[in-house]
Amino acid sequence: MTDENDSFRCQSGFSSPPCSAADIAPDYFDPLGVHPEQARDVARWRTAERRRLRDARRALSVAERQEIGNALAGHLRQVLTDRFGGARGMILSAYWPIKGEPDLRPLMAELHAAGVTVALPLVEVRAAPLTFRRWTPETQMVRGDWDIPVPPPDAAIVTPKITLAPLVGWSADGYRLGYGGGYFDRTLAALKPAPFAIGTGFDAAQLQTIYPQPHDIPLDLIVTEVGVRAAPAA
Repeated sequence: MTDENDSFRCQSGFSSPPCSAADIAPDYFDPLGVHPEQARDVARWRTAERRRLRDARRALSVAERQEIGNALAGHLRQVLTDRFGGARGMILSAYWPIKGEPDLRPLMAELHAAGVTVALPLVEVRAAPLTFRRWTPETQMVRGDWDIPVPPPDAAIVTPKITLAPLVGWSADGYRLGYGGGYFDRTLAALKPAPFAIGTGFDAAQLQTIYPQPHDIPLDLIVTEVGVRAAPAA
């Protein structure tokens, strides 16, 4: 086992690769047989990458983030039109922006006005799949876990057909680097049928790999301010 600091000094063309993965292929972490030590290396690497990527997006100006959010919303609008006829009559889960995420609330209001049922996720039980409550522009939000605004308890619970997943990082094979709680992957694994999952985030947050682990579930699409950047299921 190498020193933890060594795992962030080694370089092999990846963004801050895990220590023992620096000189071998990204698929070294066999999803059918991950060694505990390998999993720990990946977990440490992911923690460092989350910090780096979040710092980078926080460094953007308000105007830059707004420009990125507007461009991203435009591409999402086109995806919903092309793939779902605008998604009218469907349930779509979005998210309330935190920690420098692209702000898609104007798009949420637009979709609501167009007949899309918009929902927001929340944690009702720790280490369990997310719950989705209906949202409208008139919803009086309350504070949920981690102080994130969520719809109140009397809001209708719904099951999304389409879900947006905010990205801290992403890879071209459709994998998402999230905040590390595992909630989104648990939710995708639990919902039957699974919703069409679209990752949304900054184009600059692309990684060559996230070193997928057995619990990681690839998304159906990844959309950034540049456009559709990954469509592994297409």
